[in-house]
Amino acid sequence: MKKWSVIFSIIPIALVFSLTSQAAGDAPKVLIKMASIAPKGSNIANAFEEMAKQVKERTNNEVAFKIYWGGVQGDEKDVLRKIKLGQLHGGGFMGPGLGFIVPEVRVTEVPYMFRNYDEVAYVRTRLQPTMDKLFEGKEFKVLGWMNLGFIYTFSREPLLSLDIARKQKWWTMEGEPIGKAMFQALAISPISLSISDVATALATNMINCASSTPYGAVAFQWYTTFKYMSSLPVSNINGATIVSKSVWVKISPASQKIIMEVANKEHDKLMKVTRQEDEKSLELLKKQGITIVPTDFKNKDQLYVFDASKKVREELVGKLYSKELLDRTLMLIDEYRRTHPNDTTVIQLD
Repeated sequence: MKKWSVIFSIIPIALVFSLTSQAAGDAPKVLIKMASIAPKGSNIANAFEEMAKQVKERTNNEVAFKIYWGGVQGDEKDVLRKIKLGQLHGGGFMGPGLGFIVPEVRVTEVPYMFRNYDEVAYVRTRLQPTMDKLFEGKEFKVLGWMNLGFIYTFSREPLLSLDIARKQKWWTMEGEPIGKAMFQALAISPISLSISDVATALATNMINCASSTPYGAVAFQWYTTFKYMSSLPVSNINGATIVSKSVWVKISPASQKIIMEVANKEHDKLMKVTRQEDEKSLELLKKQGITIVPTDFKNKDQLYVFDASKKVREELVGKLYSKELLDRTLMLIDEYRRTHPNDTTVIQLD
């Protein structure tokens, strides 16, 4: 038995050396190491893999990407720490992770701000040049932006009142200032966890309420522990692919241009696919027995939540973003609604 264990332990090592030697002669001039918590095979992963393939081909192997999926490099905080240490060069991040670098980017993720996808696109497109410059100032290059979709509240009991909600065990992402402020405003004490710990926390009943996009709830298999979800989304998640300027400046201007062309195309495609996947996931959730809890817009508790969200976005001025940036964001929302009077769509599930 000992003999066979030695043999089987040697095989993977030999395979690694074999693959390394094969790749050595075909090594790119610049290898960009990226990481994401997105699972391998997800729509995000597929878009990244396609981007990596095209970049390698079109730059004649000057630039290649090595991508680590499924959180194998840790959560977004871990990835940022490794970027700082030079172990990684970038990755795909959600709003909270982006906010660790540029807090201002969170201005469009305050709860109950947007009514639909078109409003989100209108506002974020116009804020994008500002956000790009802020990331440049922090020594990061944004390769592309993503709308990761609307998030809903999932629970094991129907959340029909604040009294019921306050008795639940809520999850909030570790280091998440918006969630912390919102829960505090509602007198709820959440449990702060890394996203990689949520599945275990649900299985052990440490938490019984969590917010997620429909696709996220399915991809991470969280939905199997829930019975209900809110009909009205809480917020919309921003996302972006970023790389450190330390590796970006090593790339020739011609290849930089190619990367941006490919990345913009793939990120645009990804946003459409993500929306489609959310719609498919919603149908799956319903088929699996998830009950949609309707929103009563005249209910005093619901009105209290809406008022609390407005107070929270004001309280975060000076902590995440400036008053000028918040005012500009709200102005853009009003501008869209004024110039698109027929678009009264409110994202709400049946």
